[in-house]
Amino acid sequence: MGSVVSRFNRVRGKGKSEEERRLRANDRSFNLSHGYANNAIRTSKYSIFTFLPLNLFEQFRRLANAYFLFLLILQLIPQISSLSWFTTAVPLVFVLSISAVKDANDDINRHKCDRQVNNRKVDVLMDGQLKNEKWMNVQVGDIVKLENNEFVTADLLLLSSSEPLNLVYVETAELDGETNLKVKQALTATGELEDNIEALAAFNGEVRCEPPNNRLDKFKGTLTMNDDIYALDNDKMLLRGCTLRNTEWCFGLVIFGGPDTKLMQNSGKSVFKRTSIDHLMNILVLCIFGFLGFMCAIMAILNAFWEASEGSLFTVFLPREAGIDAHLSSFLTFWSYVIVLNTVVPISLYVSMEVIRLGNSFFINWDRKMYYPKNDTPAQARTTTLSEELGQIKYIFSDKTGTLTQNIMTFNKCSINGKTYGDLYDFSGQRVEITERTERVDFSWNNLADPKFSFHDHSLVEMVRSGNPENQEFFRLLSLCHTVMPEEKKEGELNYQAQSPDEGALVTAARNFGFVFRSRTPETITVIEMGKQVIYELLAVLDFNNVRKRMSVIVRGPEGKLTLYCKGADTIILERLDPSCNKLMKLTTNHLNEYAGDGLRTLALAYKDLDESYMKDWTQRHHEASIAMEEREEKLDELYEEIEKDMMLLGATAVEDKLQDGVPQTIEQLAKADIKIWVLTGDKQETAENIGYSCNMLREEMKDVFFVSANTAEGVKEELLNARRKMCPKAAEEPSVTTSRGGLFWVEKMETVQDEKVDGEYGLIINGHSLAFALEKNLRLELLRTACMCQTVICCRVTPLQKAQVVQLVKKYKQAVTLAIGDGANDVSMIKAAHIGVGISGQEGMQAVLSSDFSFAQFRYLQRLLLVHGRWSYIRMCKFLGYFFYKNFTFTLMHFWYAFFCGFSAQTVYDEWFITFYNTIYTALPVLGLSLFEQDVNDRWSLQHPQLYTPGQKNQYFNKKAFVRCVMHSCYSSLILFFIPWASMHDTVRDDGKDIADYQSFALLAQTCLLIVVFAQLFLDTYYWTAINQLFVWASIAVYFAITFTMYSSGMFLIFTSAFPFTGTARNSLNQPNVWLTIFLSSLLCVLPVVAFRFILIQLRPTINDEVRAKARKEALPAPAPRRTLKKRITRRSGYAFSHSQGYGALVMSQKFLLKGHMRRLALFDHRDSPMVQNQPQHYRTITEESESQSP
Repeated sequence: MGSVVSRFNRVRGKGKSEEERRLRANDRSFNLSHGYANNAIRTSKYSIFTFLPLNLFEQFRRLANAYFLFLLILQLIPQISSLSWFTTAVPLVFVLSISAVKDANDDINRHKCDRQVNNRKVDVLMDGQLKNEKWMNVQVGDIVKLENNEFVTADLLLLSSSEPLNLVYVETAELDGETNLKVKQALTATGELEDNIEALAAFNGEVRCEPPNNRLDKFKGTLTMNDDIYALDNDKMLLRGCTLRNTEWCFGLVIFGGPDTKLMQNSGKSVFKRTSIDHLMNILVLCIFGFLGFMCAIMAILNAFWEASEGSLFTVFLPREAGIDAHLSSFLTFWSYVIVLNTVVPISLYVSMEVIRLGNSFFINWDRKMYYPKNDTPAQARTTTLSEELGQIKYIFSDKTGTLTQNIMTFNKCSINGKTYGDLYDFSGQRVEITERTERVDFSWNNLADPKFSFHDHSLVEMVRSGNPENQEFFRLLSLCHTVMPEEKKEGELNYQAQSPDEGALVTAARNFGFVFRSRTPETITVIEMGKQVIYELLAVLDFNNVRKRMSVIVRGPEGKLTLYCKGADTIILERLDPSCNKLMKLTTNHLNEYAGDGLRTLALAYKDLDESYMKDWTQRHHEASIAMEEREEKLDELYEEIEKDMMLLGATAVEDKLQDGVPQTIEQLAKADIKIWVLTGDKQETAENIGYSCNMLREEMKDVFFVSANTAEGVKEELLNARRKMCPKAAEEPSVTTSRGGLFWVEKMETVQDEKVDGEYGLIINGHSLAFALEKNLRLELLRTACMCQTVICCRVTPLQKAQVVQLVKKYKQAVTLAIGDGANDVSMIKAAHIGVGISGQEGMQAVLSSDFSFAQFRYLQRLLLVHGRWSYIRMCKFLGYFFYKNFTFTLMHFWYAFFCGFSAQTVYDEWFITFYNTIYTALPVLGLSLFEQDVNDRWSLQHPQLYTPGQKNQYFNKKAFVRCVMHSCYSSLILFFIPWASMHDTVRDDGKDIADYQSFALLAQTCLLIVVFAQLFLDTYYWTAINQLFVWASIAVYFAITFTMYSSGMFLIFTSAFPFTGTARNSLNQPNVWLTIFLSSLLCVLPVVAFRFILIQLRPTINDEVRAKARKEALPAPAPRRTLKKRITRRSGYAFSHSQGYGALVMSQKFLLKGHMRRLALFDHRDSPMVQNQPQHYRTITEESESQSP
């Protein structure tokens, strides 16, 4: 009943924008009165009752379908039609039915998915007890219970959990494609409810919060409970699409349900995408209608003149029907010619286009070179109507995490005491490339080693096991200086919960080299050092933030020694070292430069021995600074700076943010194809910049890389202007914008920002705050202008909405075809905004795949999708359209010339059966063979010469000019094919002296000449012949003559006298030499100019396709491109391995860690003192100070 009321209120309130959401826990009647959506989702487009009208409406929006419906109505009028009504009705119903069945099948699958999700079960607190309910019946304000590994039902406010400090761990792969677990924390006030059903049932807190929106990273609201008001933020929300991990149970309050959840808000509505060729076709069809009307008008006018001058002479033996005079006859003639000449746009054109697209989609699905065996994931064309658009991509917008990278960090190399480890060398001192077959270090001596960890340099293990003090201190630092939390379900089976994969990789490396981080309490850290347990007293954590770019811990060893361990960005650490480290610093700096040259993320490690008396004094001063009311942050920073100086350098680490296989090579290939790639990521600037260098998008040889990071609109404008002026000093201050008209009736105003040439290559990196200003109306053209001058654009810290806005900006002002690729729900809006959306499947997140047009498992398959399948699909479609219009215009225009010899009476020049079979039997299969199998060069040549892709971007193969050339070619061919047979048959006799200059013989000769010429043109247009092509062509010719001789036989005439009047014509005409000579002469005159023109064009202005084809004929087939790793030697370090946020230091030292007796592991966040809760700056705090300042 509740869902019905919710739906009714939803409809009643439709149109009213929700400004604020207000709800009460456990009060359905109050919440239903606001008309909030329940938790049922619907991604389907139709219902049983709406399918037929809505589907027909969508199909008749296509101009050609509406045109054929109009023709059908005309054919129902006997005074006009010279053809039976079913000649149009049958193919029209067939086309509509096929499209309807396809749409129905797609929608049935959506309904099945919806039902599967809506019928999932969850425990809901109702009437004081937990009841197992379907997801679709969950309402806003309900309290639900989730258990480990369950999907989050709706957008929930976390109330309590089984974990210490009311924490939960969630996997957000469906939302952002990231695999590392996120931590959420409930309020202390609600956490006290725990799993007490009575207390939860009595909970009546009231929530006021923002209305439904698509911002995945933000939430604002308040909870009123017992007259106290608590602030709510995103860290207390569990979003639909997440999965609960490593948490026994938790309770949550439903804030948003079903279509209001952030997951569904990001999914948006299904967008009907149409290719640029579809849009062009609509315009061309409109032009053809005009051309058709023009021809029919000429025929009608000439018919009026003919009826007035000549027609009256025939009325003696051919009297007119009653009430019809010359003027009415002319009017009827107009509509008769509309029917006769309608073959300029045959319905088979659209059927063939759909078949071609379907075939190209199957080729993508069947391509074994795009199959990923590791996950058993093939490439999939989820949309069958966009294949040729893949051959015209100009801009690619890519997510980073999970798309370019695997979101896996690996400990790759390190430098310890001036010696580098991680590389392998042969006997001659040459570095050896490490592959999967390279022997790995054996860690079997360490019972607690991670079996998944891989390292290849045996010398490092030998140094550590030999007791080298510097090496052991290096890994001791890595095992102590972090905020990682351990979990040990079984003895020896350690699992680290790290807030960033960087820290997890470093702690795991220390674990494998004999320094195993085993457990922690707020006061201690337990480490197994080379098999011996050592407990360190944790005195302080100087936490990381984006300004400090480092973190430190102060520990007391078992012997009472005080040590500060510090790790951070190398540029920060190196300037805080003791002067005695200068020599070591130079060696380490060289190693850091080498690591950066390999695209690795680096950290420098240092330590400092502390004096007991100094530490006591420093602690007292820190306590005073931490409670200061004024300039607290500045005083704390001074203390941090004071203690973190004169440190001793230990070495450096190099962590690889593992790219997906083949990413740099793919980007290099796409760049050669003149495709621009923009990276839109939610990661911070340093991480995105580092990946840019790793992917070969940012290169040292670039003249400059510009950073736009201002926090004001004026600042952003100034930075964009400075960048543009440096790239192109002579450019005009205002962008060059050309305005044109487009669309179906040229009513759509189109603005295009012209490209500007610059000398050299540049890069642009802009963060989310600056991008928000740059996307405003007065700055967006400046942003677009500056960005398009750059070879590489990286946008960091962007929201899903900003991703879509960037795509729409390029679509609107560049008039270029765009492609967006991603793997998470935060990429869905971008994927739907672009012309083509690609989802990375086989990864953890599938939300992007469900909204995509194409999907595959690895980014590297994108080059094959575009450079091979996309280019071939575009070429095939263009050749198909050019050839189809040629053969049909030639076919139709012969009616036009014949009108001058038949009194403009709308008589057809061909046999009626030839008209019926021309597009459906005689020419259907050969043109499909051309359109499905055509290749200008094979896939290896296509990948070896990415420049072959550029003509598609410029729309060179089929456009309005190409269409006009096609029409002119058809006019010439139709003139030849009509007048040559007419002249040769005029006053001609057979060998036996009998007359063959009759209508039936002429019709047979004309249609045979036509068929031979269109097949000859097909031979000229085909570059790639297969057995199927050959079969289709020769079989079609054989079928034509077989049908002709059968239908023109005496037997058929005797059986169906009125249907087959051409008795004996084929037998009497085709045995004459002059008929075959006429066929040969007509074909030669039609084909020879085409051959001559193409020969001259290739000699004078060869295209890139001509050159590569000539090269392919002379040279052997190129070998497949080897799988190689591109090593980019750069001198700057673009990032450092530290991707978590500030705020974790105080949590690992919280006295509240051990509140719950059934704790399974230690957790990260103190719900009371965490700056994430209070939205305050993070400050250092010692254990003793914490207990003193603890507030009740």
